[in-house]
Amino acid sequence: MATKGNSGDHRSRGSMSIFIVVGLCGFFYILGAWQRSGFGKGDSIALEITKQSDCSILSNLNYETHHGGDAGTVDESEAEIEEFKPCKDSYIDYTPCQDQARAMTFSRENMNYRERHCPPEAEKLHCLIPAPKGYVTPVPWPKSRDYVPYANAPYKSLTVEKAVQNWIQYEGSVFRFPGGGTQFPQGADAYINQLASVIPLDNGMVRTALDTGCGVASWGAYLLKKNVIAMSFAPRDSHEAQVQFALERGVPAVIGVLGTIKLPYPDRSFDMAHCSRCLIPWGANDGMYLKEVDRVLRPGGYWVLSGPPINWKTNFQAWQRPKDDLQEEQRKIEEVAKLLCWEKKHEKDEIAIWQKRINSCRDQESQRTMCESENGDNVWYKKMEGCVTPYPETTSPDEVAGGAWKPFPERLNAVPFRISSGSIPGISVEAYQEDNRSWKKHVNAYKRINKILDSGRYRNIMDMNAGLGSFAAALESPKLWVMNVMPTIAEKDTLGVIFERGLIGIYHDWCEAFSTYPRTYDLIHANGVFSLYQDKCNAEDILLEMDRILRPEGAVIFRDKVDVLIKVKRIVQGMRWNTKMVDHEDGPLVPEKILFAVKQYWVAGDKNFTSSH
Repeated sequence: MATKGNSGDHRSRGSMSIFIVVGLCGFFYILGAWQRSGFGKGDSIALEITKQSDCSILSNLNYETHHGGDAGTVDESEAEIEEFKPCKDSYIDYTPCQDQARAMTFSRENMNYRERHCPPEAEKLHCLIPAPKGYVTPVPWPKSRDYVPYANAPYKSLTVEKAVQNWIQYEGSVFRFPGGGTQFPQGADAYINQLASVIPLDNGMVRTALDTGCGVASWGAYLLKKNVIAMSFAPRDSHEAQVQFALERGVPAVIGVLGTIKLPYPDRSFDMAHCSRCLIPWGANDGMYLKEVDRVLRPGGYWVLSGPPINWKTNFQAWQRPKDDLQEEQRKIEEVAKLLCWEKKHEKDEIAIWQKRINSCRDQESQRTMCESENGDNVWYKKMEGCVTPYPETTSPDEVAGGAWKPFPERLNAVPFRISSGSIPGISVEAYQEDNRSWKKHVNAYKRINKILDSGRYRNIMDMNAGLGSFAAALESPKLWVMNVMPTIAEKDTLGVIFERGLIGIYHDWCEAFSTYPRTYDLIHANGVFSLYQDKCNAEDILLEMDRILRPEGAVIFRDKVDVLIKVKRIVQGMRWNTKMVDHEDGPLVPEKILFAVKQYWVAGDKNFTSSH
C-alpha cells in the first residue's frame, strides 16, 4: 500500500520533471535567441533545434545521474572554471603541426620540412583560435562545391596564380570554383568521364580514392557525383589555403605530403589513387613513392597519372622541359610499375592508367626486396621504406588477395574480409554485426535530441575514435561525409575494416594537433576519447584542438563515462561552448552518458573578449 510519504515523493518527482522540461525548452530558446544576435553571421543552430524539438520526447530524458561522482552530486558553482582567452588574430589559420615558421627549420630533402612537426609542450597555445571577421556559415552542399564565402578563407593568391587554369575565381563576396584544373581545362566532369572509360566508376566497384597533391580538390568534389569518395591531400605550401578551400567546399581533405614518413593509412585502403600534375618525383629514390602508393592500393586497384611525363614527345615544348629529362622520368616510372607487376591499361593524350594485380606475382621476385614488417598497418611516424609490401596469401590464381571487391553501398554493411578471415583478434562476425546494430540505435537517439543531425546542416563530420566505422555507416548520406579517425593508441586497429566498408579514415594521435586548418568540421563525435587518453595527455589540450577544428556554431557529441564527462563539461564551460548532458538511451542506470555541445559564434576582434598569447 502506498504511504503518504511515497505520494509526496511522486509529487516531488513530478514537479522536478516539469521543471526540467521547462528549463530545457527555455535553455534552447535563450540559446537560439543569443545565436540570432550574431548580426547574420552565424547559423542559429539552436533556434532550429528549438523549433523542431519535441519536448514530450525530451521530457523522458533523465538529466539527473545515478552514479558516484555524477553531475547530480557535484556543485559545479563551487568548482573553479578556467576561462580560455582568444589567441591573437595572427593565429586565425594556425596549423600547429604544419606551422610555416617551424617548417623552415627542417631539411628540404624529400619534402621533410612539409611533413608534420608538432610544437613541444612549452610552445603549445592555450587559447582559442578566433574566426576571421565576417565569418559566415558555409554554403550548404551541393552548392558549396562551387562557392565559398570570401570571408571564411580570405586569400586571393590562387585566383592570380592559377587564373588560366580555371581552378578558382573571385566574384564579389565569394570564391567560385568552375571545376577546372591544370590537367582538365574542359572541366572535371569531362576528365572523370575519360577515366570512366577505363575504370569502373559507375557501378560502385570503385568507391575510395586517394588524390595526391590535390590542389583545391575539384577531382574529389566531382567524383562524388559517381558516389566515389576521395581522400585528398596537399602540403601547406606556397599554394595558399588549397586544403582549406577543399574543406570549405565540403570535400574530404587533409594537409599532407609524400615525404620521408609513411602515409597515415593502412595497407590495401584505396580502390584508386590519382596524381594530376602533382609534381611528385615518382621515379626518384628507387620508386619509393610509387611503392608507398602500391602499399595503400587494394589488389586490383588503379593508379592514374596525368601530366608530365606522359606523352612527353608531344608536350615537351609546352612544358618547357628537356626531352631527355622527360623521357628518363617516364622510363623510371615504367620500370617501377613493372617491378610492382602493375599492368598498363591505358595511355592517351596526357593520361596513363595502371592496374595493380589481384594477387602476388612471381615474375619480378628476384628483382624486388619485400617488406618484412610484422604489422604493415603500424605506420604512424614510421619511415617510408624502399621495399614492396607483400599481398595477403591466396590459395588459387584467380583469388583476390584481401577478399573480392563488393560494390558500394553493398560493402557498407557486408562483413569485411579482415573480420571474416579472423585477421583482427577478438572481433568476430557476430561482434561486427552487433556493433552495427548498436550504432544505428545510438544515432537514432542522437537524432531525437538534435533533429537537424542529418538535414544537411552538418556536412564535414569527424569521428575521433571510429572503431569499426559503424557511426559513419549509420549516418551514410550524400549530404555528409565522415572522417573516421583511428587513434594510434586504440586497443584494436580497425581502420582497414573502415576502408573495406567503403568509408575513409586516417590514423592520428590526439595528443597532437590534427592535420587540418581551423574551422573545418561541422560536427565532431567523441566516443570514449577522454577515457582512452585519460593518462596519456592533457584533456584540456584535446578540447582546445577540437575547438580549433570546429566551425563556429558547430556541434560536438561526447559519449563517455559520467565522471569523465563532468570534467569535460567543466573545461568547455570556459571555452564558450553551450552544453547539455543526457542519459544513455537505455536509461539512467547505464553509467555511460552523452554530452551535447554547441560552439558559440564569435570572431576576431570581438570587444567583449580579451586577447591571450
